[in-house]
Amino acid sequence: MTKRVLIITYYWPPQGGSGVQRWLKFAKYLRDFGWEPVVYTPENPEMMATDHSLLSEIPANTEVIKRKITEPYSIYKLFTGKRETGVKPGFISDGKKSLKEKLSLFLRSNLFIPDPKVLWISPSARFLINYIAQNSIDAIVSTGPPHSMHLIARRVARKCSIPWVADFRDPWTRMYNFKYMGHTLFSRYIHSTMEKKVIRDASALVTVTNTIAAELREIGGGRDVHVITNGYDPQDFEGNDVAPEERFTITYTGLFVDTQNPVLLWKWLGERCKTDIAFSKDLRIRIIGHTDTSILNDVYSNGLENNLVKMDYTPHDQVVRWQRKARVLLLAGGREPESKGILTGKFFEYLAAKRPILGFGPKGGDMDIALEESCSGKMFDYTDISGPANWIEQQYRIYKEGGEPLCTGDNTKYSRRELTSRMAHILDSLTRK
Repeated sequence: MTKRVLIITYYWPPQGGSGVQRWLKFAKYLRDFGWEPVVYTPENPEMMATDHSLLSEIPANTEVIKRKITEPYSIYKLFTGKRETGVKPGFISDGKKSLKEKLSLFLRSNLFIPDPKVLWISPSARFLINYIAQNSIDAIVSTGPPHSMHLIARRVARKCSIPWVADFRDPWTRMYNFKYMGHTLFSRYIHSTMEKKVIRDASALVTVTNTIAAELREIGGGRDVHVITNGYDPQDFEGNDVAPEERFTITYTGLFVDTQNPVLLWKWLGERCKTDIAFSKDLRIRIIGHTDTSILNDVYSNGLENNLVKMDYTPHDQVVRWQRKARVLLLAGGREPESKGILTGKFFEYLAAKRPILGFGPKGGDMDIALEESCSGKMFDYTDISGPANWIEQQYRIYKEGGEPLCTGDNTKYSRRELTSRMAHILDSLTRK
């Protein structure tokens, strides 16, 4: 008999971006394991990007409940004088922040707790409690950030006595950028209290890396945490083989923030181009997605403007194709110690593209370990210049000799369908009579 799971998520097509992929893919395969997804999401979210191609991924006849949300972003635009229609992701900067922008960040961090979606918590909880009274729901899932989704689920689960899975795609108070948000001591206390209540009251906790799982166990006094990583959908990579680009192309896809800027890489590439005309003609740097101005400025200042192809947000199906065409895929994690636990969905798509991966980030972190285990590339510290240089030279020799930049490791354990089977197992264990 098929059971029904209510999925509370802020991110859902036609929204684009990495936050959409995880539960869109779970919903795509849940029926294979006896679960019918019912999605609750905002009708009018502030969109970082729009990707209508993702609508085709939603299983036919899926019930998607959309309700209006009130967010403070329109007030922010009025206050700061911003006129853009899209929302820039956190920490993407067009340059130095104005005093109004700094004040807006302070107000956002200390008035809207845990996040600007907080005004949606009470009306959503009331609506869903009434909905469940009239419709059969066997389990609830909330996915955050934004962590307001967990607070909605907590109220509904407690009122309706329904098992609840809290899925942490990122940490909460231990997120690497949390310390830069300008929280007061009081607001940090509120965040911490809310976080502990979610961890304590959820029927099951799920997260994406072992590092985040260890942090959640510590905060929760040792309670069990399941690790289900992000992954890739083999169907996204089906079809005829895609030949690599003719030029020696280093490709980065997705959100590219200042703390991920491989400054020494741009410097070395710039110097290499100045001393070798052939290398300069061969090199192409393709950056696809929202990118911090500081990163582009570093590329330009190192004389690489003629090597750069900058593309704005691109539909997911096209991004996958560019990943497959790359000679080298550039992967940039955070610099902060807290970044050791970040293992993005993009990483797994890079694996599926089977192109060599040049990674920057904390050594010994989850991404470094997964990269080594998959034999798909190499992770370097941001302060290392000789290691990445030698690695790129090796890939460039392969390119000049006409070789294929392929990685052939077995990554089937990261397929979205396999990962969904593990999520379904957790739901089954919570609802077993």
